Amino acid sequence: MKCPPKIKEYGWGSLLALAGSTIAIYLMCTSCRADYEKFVRNVVFSFMSWMTLWTINSELNDFLSKKISWVKFPIKRLLAGVAGTIFFTVIGIFALIKVWELIWDIRFDSYSEIIIDSLIITFIISMFFHGRGFLMEWRRSAVEAERYQKESMSATYESLKNQVNPHFLFNSLNALTNLVYEDQAKAVNFIKQLSEVYRYVLDTRDREVVPLEDELKFLEAYNFLQQIRFGQKLKIHLELNGLKSMVAPLALQMLIENAVKHNEVSEENPLEVRVYSDGKYIVVENNLQRKFQLDESAGVGLDNIHKRYQFLSNDKVLVDQSNNKFLVKLPLIPVRN
Repeated sequence: MKCPPKIKEYGWGSLLALAGSTIAIYLMCTSCRADYEKFVRNVVFSFMSWMTLWTINSELNDFLSKKISWVKFPIKRLLAGVAGTIFFTVIGIFALIKVWELIWDIRFDSYSEIIIDSLIITFIISMFFHGRGFLMEWRRSAVEAERYQKESMSATYESLKNQVNPHFLFNSLNALTNLVYEDQAKAVNFIKQLSEVYRYVLDTRDREVVPLEDELKFLEAYNFLQQIRFGQKLKIHLELNGLKSMVAPLALQMLIENAVKHNEVSEENPLEVRVYSDGKYIVVENNLQRKFQLDESAGVGLDNIHKRYQFLSNDKVLVDQSNNKFLVKLPLIPVRN
């Protein structure tokens, strides 16, 4: 059975504290060498002091690491660590002295000297704990950044693949062919909107987030192409005018594309997609009318969006399917300067 890291840490800490206390008392207290009881008493007090300081700094470091990030707020984390170390060291050592005096019915000559010595020892211990905490969080941040880069590249590739999909291109060119004969002016507009779609895809391929207004302009061009293809069989309602937020590029388009891909779109059963805001979320909602067979790519686009938003927001992407509706909620991301 593997020993938990915390127990292992305190086990090694206890051995080091006991060995250090024994050597320190033997070297520094010459009178203790001839008085066995005094020697043992001082060693035990020194050991308990070390363990008190070790425990305080270990627990304080773990607590602060959960509350304040070294990577995001290094100065705040440092100041909180120093202040917490001083405060809890003074309280802990003072309490230990009082307990020790009560047990042995003795009184120390100088509290201040013991507390100052304890603070010096504490800062040595805390340098280890806080330094280790900083290195571990920095390493974790570096690993997450590398993973994000890989998943971002994967998500971008998936977005590009969805857009530059042979089916998408074939359907767009097929619609354009019909337009050329039916309405040349609309055909010119169609080509312009198609170029806007591809230009946006290329312009945002290296960006983590884009302003929502840019994404909406792209969706208007995308919506125009879909309206030419489906007509009244597909209705896309964009209801986000005036909302200020950032958004993962192509995320809204991928959700609309998934709705079209996995649901029936016909005159008998038109598909309606709404994009609107709800509290701190952007919602993409469609009426649920699944096709009889779903292709193997079902859920791939949604999984990519989940992974991207894990690094962009503390709030999760929410998915809900009820009352013949399917909706996905994307957390709002504060606007960046």
